[in-house]
Amino acid sequence: MINFKKLFENLSFSQKTTILNVIIAFGMLSIILFSQISLYILKNDFDILFEKRTKTIIQLINIKDIYKINIYDTLKSLSNNDLTFKQSKSVILLGQYLANTKWTKYNELSFSAKNTNFIDKFINNENKQYIFKKNIIEKINKKQIEINRDIYNVIFLAKKNQIEEIKIKIQDLYLKINSIDISLSNLSNYDMNLAIDEKNITENIFGIVTLLLNIFIIIIFIVSIVLTIGLLRYFNKVNLHLEETIIEKTKELRDINNDLNSKIKQEIEISRKKDLVIYQQAKLASLGEMLNNIAHQWRQPLSSLLIIMQSVQSKMELGKLTLDIVKKKSNDTMLLVKNMSSTLEDFQNFFNPKKNKTLFLISKCINEALELSKYPLNGANIEVSLDIKDDIEIYTYYNELSHVLLNIISNSKDALNNYNNKVNKKIKISIYQADLMLIIECSDNGGGIKSDVLPKIFDPYYTTKYKSAGTGIGLYMSKQMVEKHMQGELNCENIKLNKDDGVRFKIIIPTKLKENQ
Repeated sequence: MINFKKLFENLSFSQKTTILNVIIAFGMLSIILFSQISLYILKNDFDILFEKRTKTIIQLINIKDIYKINIYDTLKSLSNNDLTFKQSKSVILLGQYLANTKWTKYNELSFSAKNTNFIDKFINNENKQYIFKKNIIEKINKKQIEINRDIYNVIFLAKKNQIEEIKIKIQDLYLKINSIDISLSNLSNYDMNLAIDEKNITENIFGIVTLLLNIFIIIIFIVSIVLTIGLLRYFNKVNLHLEETIIEKTKELRDINNDLNSKIKQEIEISRKKDLVIYQQAKLASLGEMLNNIAHQWRQPLSSLLIIMQSVQSKMELGKLTLDIVKKKSNDTMLLVKNMSSTLEDFQNFFNPKKNKTLFLISKCINEALELSKYPLNGANIEVSLDIKDDIEIYTYYNELSHVLLNIISNSKDALNNYNNKVNKKIKISIYQADLMLIIECSDNGGGIKSDVLPKIFDPYYTTKYKSAGTGIGLYMSKQMVEKHMQGELNCENIKLNKDDGVRFKIIIPTKLKENQ
């Protein structure tokens, strides 16, 4: 499709002015053409009006002939016994019908031709003599009534074969027909004179309008030529002025651009120096954040190690320390140390997209998390129940899922410890599969979370604990691991557990991550 706007913009100034001249010339020719067409349409209206006037005259002549020939001559033949009553009656009644019909038609044509349009109203002079025409029409109407009445009387007398009386009536009818004939002649003469006057007026108006229109066209044509020449000269001056302005502004813009380039280079150099400072600060901040995260993840294993050491020391002081106890505590210690080591690796690779995924049973991951948490849980007298409805293999990040479970269990433990009035402390973990998703629910009866706090628990550095007890990073890290790394979902809600207020954390993860995720 042709883009006329773009095509017009690509034209030169001279080409655009040429197009303007062509448009003006075409407009002038169109004005001349339409004006001539309008004149001939006006002339045609004049001719139609004259034709309407002449039609009424023809109707009057036909009426005169009907009264003279069809009615009077037939009545004369009836009185002379040249025609029978039956023959005369049909001819007379037909003539009477035709005369009445044509008279009605005359009135319709006469008044429909009156003031039908602007032209007729403009040239019509009938109002000047309308009283005269009205009197003639009223006289003809009365005579028509009298003639119709006499015709019926003649027909009635003819039935009774009263010849003498018929002759008298016919003589009377003859006088009335002559009278109506004179009135019809007067009326036709009136219409003829009116038509002739209107014809003359229309010809004069047509001549005057034609002359004025031609003069008007010539004036417009001359004015258009003068305006076109003036516009072209003005446009040329404007074009030259614009070209000079553009050259001057281009030079100024080039100078400004050169200054701007030098300033940009200076600002870029300053920005680079600032970026280096910010980068160093960001590295230090990231290092501090990483240390806080590691400290948070190590807090529970260190607590468990402390409990193990205290247990070994108390057993030794009581003389109850055996080789089996030492081996068991050593295994627990190794498991905790291994977890702390994997924590370092996980934080080191937290933003690394090429972390290793493994295939493992969910029960193994859950049991390991509970094993790492058993000392703090036992020390707080917290009962843990595990309900594994679907022990399936999943393909995801083992250590990260283990850390998420440890964080949730640790939060439940802290909530139960802070809930002083609760004696029967419980944590319930349920595992089941729905469609292709693995669902892990971790519930407690630690009193629940306040409604204004619940929406904020996954925010970074948000904590309700003392600074020495928490940094507010654990649940934030857990949500990041589940949703960004495992393509799952982690949410929290207040529930009732064994008729007690509590909280339920729900982990929803796909059973198998794609290799490219």
